[in-house]
Amino acid sequence: MKKLIYIIILIFICSISTAQSFEVSNGDTINMIDENNLKQGFWRIFGKMKKLPGYEPDQVVEEGNYESSRKQGIWKFFFANGKVKSEIAYVNSRPNGYYKTYYENGQLEEEGAWKNNRNTGQFKRFHENGQLAQAFTFNETGKRDGKQEYYYENGQLMIEGNWAGGKEDGVITEYFENGDIKAKKAFNGGTIDVANTQTFEPKNPIKDTEAEELAKAPVEVVKVSSEDKVNMGIFDGNGEHTMYNQNKQISKSGFFKNYRLMEGQLYLYDENGILLKIKKFKSGRYIGDAPLPKE
Repeated sequence: MKKLIYIIILIFICSISTAQSFEVSNGDTINMIDENNLKQGFWRIFGKMKKLPGYEPDQVVEEGNYESSRKQGIWKFFFANGKVKSEIAYVNSRPNGYYKTYYENGQLEEEGAWKNNRNTGQFKRFHENGQLAQAFTFNETGKRDGKQEYYYENGQLMIEGNWAGGKEDGVITEYFENGDIKAKKAFNGGTIDVANTQTFEPKNPIKDTEAEELAKAPVEVVKVSSEDKVNMGIFDGNGEHTMYNQNKQISKSGFFKNYRLMEGQLYLYDENGILLKIKKFKSGRYIGDAPLPKE
């Protein structure tokens, strides 16, 4: 037994001795560079190495495996708030295979497969509330083929139809947000056949409930505080931004005007940093809560 342990230790020492440099993180040997100055094994890229705005020097920006300085296998990329930004399969430093991307609140944004710099196979994109937004199929050349679907944020089907070689082909059906048919459009190779296109009025009149609800929503002034820090760039109180608190958690995200959150989300935490609520705003009014991300 002692001899076996000695052999294992000797093998480990020999493998380390061939490396020109490496680091130890949480007991693991990482970021190894061999005698040929090539990256090998598991790597963690920290903020101090990338120097990206919003990341602390010791914060992980991305992690995955290298083989002779080429990315191989699944690589994870992270937002400045620590949540996973994407998981991408690599072959020889090129995206190849299954991938996922996420919103900053942790919700899945996209999932699909990547080959030769294009989508292939099944693809799904989701709204930030978790509802399906798009369901596409791509052929091997990266063009949309077969049944394609779009969805409203409330989960209702918006558009469905068939594509061939990246172009609409056959009857494309559009729906109102209440589910009533809006139009049936005939296509041939991406060209619409106007003579065989039908449009419909909704069976039940569609009220502009969004405008009605917005008018009833309470006005709430949410201002940027001295503790809020922008994720990147210069913040002059206006435009689209994501703000972080002192714990590097998202505090506010959306469109700002004169340092006020007009459209977007306000994140509320308890004293232990646990996310309690995500308040949604539109035109400076509180319109309800967004679903909390799944852990």
